[in-house]
Amino acid sequence: MATAAAEQLRESFLTGKTRPAAWREAQLRGVLRMVTEMETAICDALHADLAKPRTESYVQEVKSSCKFALKNLKKWMKPQKVSAGVLTFPSTARIAAEPLGVVLVISAWNYPFLLSVDPVIGAIAAGNAVVLKPSEIASATSTLLAELLPRFVDGSFIKVVEGGVPETTALLEQKWDKIFYTGNGKVGRIVLSLAAKHLTPVVLELGGKCPVVVDSNVDAHVAAKRIAVGKWGCNNGQACVAPDFIITTNSFAPKLVESLEKVLLKFYGKDPLQSPDLSQIVNSNHFNRLSRLMDEEMVSDKVVFGGQRDELQLKISPTLLLDVPLDSAIMKEEIFGPLLPIITADKIHESFALINSMTKPLAAYLFTKDSTLQDQFENGISAGATIINDTSIHLTNLHLPFGGVGESGMGAYHGTFSFEAFSHKKAILARCFIGETKARYPPYTPEKLKIVKGVLKGNLLAMIQAISGCARGA
Repeated sequence: MATAAAEQLRESFLTGKTRPAAWREAQLRGVLRMVTEMETAICDALHADLAKPRTESYVQEVKSSCKFALKNLKKWMKPQKVSAGVLTFPSTARIAAEPLGVVLVISAWNYPFLLSVDPVIGAIAAGNAVVLKPSEIASATSTLLAELLPRFVDGSFIKVVEGGVPETTALLEQKWDKIFYTGNGKVGRIVLSLAAKHLTPVVLELGGKCPVVVDSNVDAHVAAKRIAVGKWGCNNGQACVAPDFIITTNSFAPKLVESLEKVLLKFYGKDPLQSPDLSQIVNSNHFNRLSRLMDEEMVSDKVVFGGQRDELQLKISPTLLLDVPLDSAIMKEEIFGPLLPIITADKIHESFALINSMTKPLAAYLFTKDSTLQDQFENGISAGATIINDTSIHLTNLHLPFGGVGESGMGAYHGTFSFEAFSHKKAILARCFIGETKARYPPYTPEKLKIVKGVLKGNLLAMIQAISGCARGA
């Protein structure tokens, strides 16, 4: 199946049909039509997989990506003129965005529709043939994508391959022109090692422990709302950009905890496990993993709010833990769930050293009114993105790149950056048959070398000498 799909798409791509803007626009309109006409079915599949509230389906974000690509496609495709330079005079120079070829998109289970279709939009806009491998963990969405995409786009160039680890491994053994993977670092390393066999470039959208630094001068209630919606309002913490832990001062921690408790009670009620606005944990393996983090001996007595669980429903309530040990498992691995540790420090600047002692996160969040602290945070913390006084919301801005750095990933997409992720920027320089310069050709002489050095330095006399030799040739 994997070999046949790759070979068939390679043959299709070589026909050149994907290159014209008209074909690309037709496929993007097909995706937009699919999302619009089948929105209810998409939301139903997401609810079946994760009990996602309709508000968190992010179907609108897919529509926005399609519309943004359609609006800007011809501008993206237009070659960019650049300076030709003195040494190649007379000539013209430009940069053309060229399709990479046949690309593989491997999606994740936590946002199984958005993280499948959004990269495919970029691949289509760039003129590629695409194989999409949805996550088998989100089986309802995977099945729906396999059913819907062929109905709305050209199946000769865009295919869905379903399956688990064996099917994904078989796909990764093929030769691709780019691989786009969203998921965890462990699998990301496997993807990267298999891609290396074919020298295939990759985009890895991974994750990490996204820190939230909360200064003591902020509005605690507003900060609590924005942290809560970025944590539990993002798939109950099962999101790569969800806040993973908070660092605040000893003096401000009680106020922040109190504000978070009030906000969570308002958002999800006294019995959050029954709230329709709280997503379930994706499966029993992840439920048990999160339970082990919470039940670790050095952590279990640190719960100050929440902690309720229902394994039958696969639900864990929003849970706050105060002053957990830094050597506990919950502080060593990405949580990817509804548990939120709060670390305290005497001074807020102490947070920088802790964050920088960890791997670089996909996003780093700071709440403050102090512009100096903001500058220090922006310049002193390396992360995929830096967000001030909010969480997770940067994903909605199609003018910003979304991607990691270090162990949180490589490469970026969204908007223009999706087009660029699946394009090759090809240099094109065109000359005519006049403009020969003797100094360029052997036999080399000190006089010729002097002219060449002068031209490189921008010396006007040397330029005139070089140009004046045009008619005499070599």
